[in-house]
Amino acid sequence: MDVSTPLQSDNTQKHKSLSPVRLMRGVICLAVFLSTAFMFLVYFAPVVSISLRLFSLHYSRKGTSILFGFWLALWPFLFEVINGTKVVFYGDDIPANERVLLIANHRTEVDWMYLWDLALRKGSLGCIKYILKSSLMKLPLFGWGFHILEFIPVERKWEIDEPVMCQRLSTFKNRRDPLWLAVFPEGTDFTEAKCKKSQAYAAEVGLPVLKNVLLPKARGFCACLQTLRGSLDAVYDLTIAYKDQCPTFMDNVFGIGPSEVHIHIQRIPVGEIIPASDEGASAWLMDKFKLKDHLLTYFTANGYFPESREEEKLSDFQCTMNFILVVSVTAIFACLTLYSYWSRVYVVLSCICLASVTYLRVQPEQDLGVLISTFISKKQSIE
Repeated sequence: MDVSTPLQSDNTQKHKSLSPVRLMRGVICLAVFLSTAFMFLVYFAPVVSISLRLFSLHYSRKGTSILFGFWLALWPFLFEVINGTKVVFYGDDIPANERVLLIANHRTEVDWMYLWDLALRKGSLGCIKYILKSSLMKLPLFGWGFHILEFIPVERKWEIDEPVMCQRLSTFKNRRDPLWLAVFPEGTDFTEAKCKKSQAYAAEVGLPVLKNVLLPKARGFCACLQTLRGSLDAVYDLTIAYKDQCPTFMDNVFGIGPSEVHIHIQRIPVGEIIPASDEGASAWLMDKFKLKDHLLTYFTANGYFPESREEEKLSDFQCTMNFILVVSVTAIFACLTLYSYWSRVYVVLSCICLASVTYLRVQPEQDLGVLISTFISKKQSIE
């Protein structure tokens, strides 16, 4: 069995103090993020992400990626420019505009948000999608956004999740559609209690005993790899660590932390992932998590990962211009909503539409042109 030194416990890490200024700033940030999200969703989503999808799935995805990419870019702006969090990258330099599957360790509840910092630098912010637990789809407002951005909800019961995942993944095969699909194979965020349970199971069945990550669950990863293998360029293996503290969502909002986020990247071309069977892919994934465990041990000892490299810093000017654009568009929509009766009617109908399609998980897989062609072909074959 492979055993390594444990990563430093969160309990020993200290947070910055929540001053009145930070509290006020956090409240303002929340108000801005929620108001902009609401206006972008109710005014853009029914037209671009739902109606246009009936006529062209490709252009609907493209429009959704561009429009909501502006809003998603507010988060790296908050992390790096406003909060002053330093994001440090290591390992392979990855090209832009690839279709990829990302696998990452799940250290805290907001790991997935820091992937936006990498995606923004590579021009893929609007096309990043996540596999997430279905309960998050019930969040007010954010659940609508997760549905529009085509995140894949799972129940964590494979007999239920397998047909849903395979059906949703099959709609991502078109190489014309940019794709970053992020998977957290551990299935949950890391805690000491979960780690001990994972270690006990590993010792019982003869698997490696890992102390900085949980044992990966391979079924979701294998389903993604098998379904999309022919349309992917690479798999990005990301290892995430935090200096000083592991952040929560509210830490980010109030600017309490983290001071630094460290992301190690290994790019593996899909053709180099030789195992085609589920058993082979599972063994490959386990090897990657053993490597993550060693990388996190190295980080604990040194405060950084090996193979450091320079990554382009976010432009304060571009981030600020994007912020001004998003807030300005939101202000225009707010004025329309306040002073136009028909705009208020549209907003109400839009809210009903978004709530309905999210609750019912309505997402046409093909546009009307494809459906009509399929219908005509079937009719001709019958005749």
